[in-house]
Amino acid sequence: MNNYNVFNTEHNPIYMQQNNPYTSPGVSEGPEADAAKSGFLFILNTGSTSVGSGSSLLLQATNPNGSGKKLYISRITGGTTAAATLTIASGGTITGGTTPTPFNAFFGSSTTSVATTKQNTGSLGGSPTTCMVMQVTSGLFVIDFTGSLIVQANQTISVTLGTGSLTGAINLTWWEV
Repeated sequence: MNNYNVFNTEHNPIYMQQNNPYTSPGVSEGPEADAAKSGFLFILNTGSTSVGSGSSLLLQATNPNGSGKKLYISRITGGTTAAATLTIASGGTITGGTTPTPFNAFFGSSTTSVATTKQNTGSLGGSPTTCMVMQVTSGLFVIDFTGSLIVQANQTISVTLGTGSLTGAINLTWWEV
């Protein structure tokens, strides 16, 4: 089938006809889909967690020194039952808590993340550097980074949701290269 170039006329010296060589349509997708197909897209979540007054829900992923990889943050999603402040920071310390296992988005893959993790309620300690702060109302929130926030080796990303009496959830999604 011939496709006539709509920007040229037959009196223009570069006018030409093009042939459509496609036998099947092209498909375009984001980097997350490619990372998932390759088994390198990971999701870390807090689950639905009750937070007491004056505390925050804390979630952290650390890219260890010598990992040889970078964590490209895809998105941060979650929800809250009350208005809260969502803070994203570089660094910080979570005392106590649990070490949830990042989930590989390629179901059944044996590939594990290089990241070490931490989750708890309370206050983020240490000396974190705030990257982003936003007020969220009760309900869901989604912040897309599409890989534009990068955690290199020996660095930590911390996400806090609070402070106040609420039930909340945080999901941190990244790919590793």
